[in-house]
Amino acid sequence: MSVTRAVQPALDQKVGTRTAARFAHPALLLAGIVLVALNMRACLAAVSPMVAEIQRTFGLSATASGLITTVPVLFQGVGAPLTPRLTRRFGTERVVLGAVLALGAGVLLRVLPSVAALYAGCVVIGVAIAVLNVSMPGLVKREFPHKAAMMTGVYSTTMLVGATLAAALSVPLEHALGGGWQASLGAWSVLALVAAVAWLPQVLKARQERTVPLRVAPALPVPEAGASPWKSALAWQISVFMGVSSLLVYTLVAWMPTILADHGMPRGEAGLVFAFSNLVQVAGAFLVPLLAGRMTRQRGLALVMAGLNGAGVLWLLLAPVSGAWFSATVLGLAQGGSLGLGLAFIVLRTHSVAGAARLGGMSQAVGYLVAAAGPVGAGALHQVTGGWDATLLVMLVLAAVAAVAGWGAGRDRTV
Repeated sequence: MSVTRAVQPALDQKVGTRTAARFAHPALLLAGIVLVALNMRACLAAVSPMVAEIQRTFGLSATASGLITTVPVLFQGVGAPLTPRLTRRFGTERVVLGAVLALGAGVLLRVLPSVAALYAGCVVIGVAIAVLNVSMPGLVKREFPHKAAMMTGVYSTTMLVGATLAAALSVPLEHALGGGWQASLGAWSVLALVAAVAWLPQVLKARQERTVPLRVAPALPVPEAGASPWKSALAWQISVFMGVSSLLVYTLVAWMPTILADHGMPRGEAGLVFAFSNLVQVAGAFLVPLLAGRMTRQRGLALVMAGLNGAGVLWLLLAPVSGAWFSATVLGLAQGGSLGLGLAFIVLRTHSVAGAARLGGMSQAVGYLVAAAGPVGAGALHQVTGGWDATLLVMLVLAAVAAVAGWGAGRDRTV
């Protein structure tokens, strides 16, 4: 008996090590990251081609319809500061799994036949995405310390691939499933379930590593590890850049197909233009973080992104139908690139995983609270003015604000 007791801990450690090693395979981690990232924009982009139908179903005003996109963005801002506490208490892997499951539940809640359920689902979706938004940069920095910028490009690109697929497939899914907009939007809960299953090995691996560490990573320098980013001018510049860039994105996510349709473009073609813009975002989201990672300063890159945003909005103002495909191309590059650059700033402007989590929590809290004003503000302006010119002119001014903030955020300094 004494021999068994002496040997058992060693056997448990050996079995635990093998179990953890099996789940630690890089292909499993990459697959999990990709599938989680696919969900992070899909359920938002899927709504845009359906807004008019949802509006008719519940008799909503233009401002109330804007809230369908605004509420998730608003609660991304509300939920972001809470995420670092959750990851410290429960671990990043378990928090990500819980967020993906909550996202799927929110998607199903949103399609129940009730206005209250519609907006409650939007709240759950927003909080779930907030948790994922803040968790993923720190996780990437931890797991890929020497390839953080490249992996940021991979997962930000995957987010936009999900958005592109959702925008392109919403109307075809509505026809194929025969259940109206509810069936089309509800179908995206299946993608969340697949991502949860794919992420489960990471949760099991983390559970084993708490007792049997697989590796000891070299310590990274963590100057001022407890410093609050809320007191940093650089952190505020990053936050404003992300906020204004996200406002421009979510305003067009909510209203671009409607803007085109209101100027005479067929609804189906407007949806395709919007989907194409999301597709082009993929190139910007992948290439810009790679470029940012090779630079010590990213000021010029931030100015280019803001300038492209302004050019795309201006062309949409001057030639909304004849120039729609050109506007979609320019805006796609600008918006995908701005997203990738904003996420890269979180990684490049911090020394540690904890620092990235703190900066991510702040920048995405501020950023998404700013962005939340976009869809509902655009809907209200449209309701007051009867057109879209005022909205597009405000967006031009905001592109200039993003340029100023990006110039500061691109400095070779850390928070």
